Amino acid sequence: MATPSGTWAYRDRFGDAFGRTYFRRFGDCVVSSVGAGTYLGDPTDAVDERYRAALTAALDHGCNVLDTAINYRCQRAERVVGRALADAATDREAVLVATKGGFLPFDGAPPEDPSAYVTDTFLSPGLIDPEDLARGSHCIAPDYLEWSLDRSLENLGLDAVDLYYVHNPETQLQTRSRADVYDALEAAFRRLERRRADGDLRHYGVASWQAFRVAPDEEAYLSLPEVYARAEAAADAAGADDCGFAAVQLPLNVLWADAVRTRAHSIGEEDDHADGDGRVSALRWIQERGLAAFASATLAQGELAAPDAAPPAVAERLAGETPAQRAINFARSAPGVTAALVGTGRPDHAAENLAAGTFDPLGARAFDDVFA
Repeated sequence: MATPSGTWAYRDRFGDAFGRTYFRRFGDCVVSSVGAGTYLGDPTDAVDERYRAALTAALDHGCNVLDTAINYRCQRAERVVGRALADAATDREAVLVATKGGFLPFDGAPPEDPSAYVTDTFLSPGLIDPEDLARGSHCIAPDYLEWSLDRSLENLGLDAVDLYYVHNPETQLQTRSRADVYDALEAAFRRLERRRADGDLRHYGVASWQAFRVAPDEEAYLSLPEVYARAEAAADAAGADDCGFAAVQLPLNVLWADAVRTRAHSIGEEDDHADGDGRVSALRWIQERGLAAFASATLAQGELAAPDAAPPAVAERLAGETPAQRAINFARSAPGVTAALVGTGRPDHAAENLAAGTFDPLGARAFDDVFA
């Protein structure tokens, strides 16, 4: 796993090449504020090789955050992350490795009959109860997450991961009540606390798409205070000295700024950023609770890499030589963000993305003045 000594040594190795606040605290470690994402791309050997080269270059030039998931690219994304970790001239103890479980993964390539694959692989063996399956592809039941974590460790070639997310739990709201989803999350967290005690993961959290950046009356909404309370209850039930819930991943970019602007989470105390109902934005809540926020979809899945995609009034305030760099620096500037995750599927992507970190982000007050 990542260690304080390993990550601080990495910071000492690369820190002078980047701007202020490029490296940021995550627990007792320090990580780059530009992280490498692995979501996009076809499940082919050629794409695997491009990712391997890109991730190896990123690790060896100042990025020590790798983000993946078991379902990305039919498990190939995790396997490529493992190859890059083995190939890079960077110690494993210097790197924050995060993965996710929730969506049922294909293996290597999409099957001809996805429904039959799900039945044969997950339902017939009893790994998943049909009642726990949402949209035919999503499950957060403890036994499934345990299988998923074990498979992820095998794919990555690691004994442990630093951060394990329950992936898009709002998907479950399509088949069960919000109260039942909270109960399911607490059960999942209890199992993850047990695996944390066993040394298989160090931290866990939730990676979401809509849940935390929509209003409370939206169907996909989940309450951050309630989710965190369920994690605390799980830690208490496990007899843990502390709660392992440490991070939230959610989309943030100049086009999708709901995580900053939508006040949807009760703060439970007076806060200058709260609305009349005492609610604050997801990022504000995460920051106030001392958790880490990892921004996904930093480039809006490539849209913000194009010229003039960002609103001119926003783009002119952000530093960077390319549209992609300015978009990355928007996410890095948001108060509470630990790292902006950016797709890194080619070596030239790695170089451009990391170069964003040579520019200073906006200060918190300047960001609030313009975007909050």
